[in-house]
Amino acid sequence: MGIQKTCKALSDRTRREILDLLKNGPMTAGEIGMHFSVSGATMSHHLSILKEAGLVLDVHQGKYIYYELNTSVVDELIAWASRLKGESS
Repeated sequence: MGIQKTCKALSDRTRREILDLLKNGPMTAGEIGMHFSVSGATMSHHLSILKEAGLVLDVHQGKYIYYELNTSVVDELIAWASRLKGESS
């Protein structure tokens, strides 16, 4: 896990809101974008950062790309924070 990339991705409110949306299931970029007042290019940038950090996965289905939450990275982050606090994981 790249903690630096994960923290950078989570540092932005819009990206945290995207992750919150994706906890309900996969969505296309267009479906995600309907919840924000940003350009398509800006939304693509946010999704790219989340993908690079491993927080989202993209699944190609026909002409659409669905983005879904990658909970394994969240699990790794929680385990790291627990070890930092001296708790067993």
